[in-house]
Amino acid sequence: MKRAFPYIIAISCVFWACNNDLKDIQNLSKKQLYPTGEADSAHVKYTDSAQIKAEMFAVKMLDYGKAKYPFNHFPKGIKVTVFDKNKNKNYIVADRATSYNFTGIIDLRENVKITSHDGKVMQTQQLYYDQKNNWFFTEYYFKVTDKNKSFFDGIGVDFDQNFRIVNAQQNRAELKDIKDEGL
Repeated sequence: MKRAFPYIIAISCVFWACNNDLKDIQNLSKKQLYPTGEADSAHVKYTDSAQIKAEMFAVKMLDYGKAKYPFNHFPKGIKVTVFDKNKNKNYIVADRATSYNFTGIIDLRENVKITSHDGKVMQTQQLYYDQKNNWFFTEYYFKVTDKNKSFFDGIGVDFDQNFRIVNAQQNRAELKDIKDEGL
């Protein structure tokens, strides 16, 4: 048994060395993604026909414009003020966001909150925004409240940017201070 012991150690070292080499080779084949641009304290104004439509502020923005599918990433959060046609301000905040250039989809993550000019607040942990169709959607839990403390919540919802068309999958609501308007 004493003679076999050095061979066991030698074979173990060979397997250990091969195992580490294999991991190194596997890591070499992985593509590393590095930003082509980086901005601190980004403040952008979106205009159309000389009218400000939205303002965006981000503590940090990483630009991956040279990636196969280009995108911008906001790892430290994003704050957006959107102006409607009557110049009312609506606010969107999230702890992280990614904007995909080809699809026009914005992925908002963690503590997502939309506050409308009339006091409605929508909260969720993840929300997509389709810029081309002006449409929001999520499969996560969401809750919408108004200034009267009425609420609408559930799992999975999609809606237009004005909250006029809402499609909810699993939901419930509690309405408070509703006045009979001749229904």
